[in-house]
Amino acid sequence: MANIKSAKKRILVERRNADRNKAIRSKVKTAIKKVDAAVTAKDKAAADTALKAAISEINKAASKGVFHKKTASRKISRITLAVNKIA
Repeated sequence: MANIKSAKKRILVERRNADRNKAIRSKVKTAIKKVDAAVTAKDKAAADTALKAAISEINKAASKGVFHKKTASRKISRITLAVNKIA
């Protein structure tokens, strides 16, 4: 356990940031699962709306530093490709 005041504060800050990052990652995963479900059901309209929401969530996560820019780009690319294959 930390003894120095600044180290104690860092522990609290890291815990708070970890919780925030976990929540954001969870939102992204849920959005991607909704897209995958719509793709599996071959529902083009639902897939398009879910894709739009997922892209928004992924971009928010990337802008907050939860995901690397290229990781976000890769995730968006893969789900977009899956939705486009429905047509």
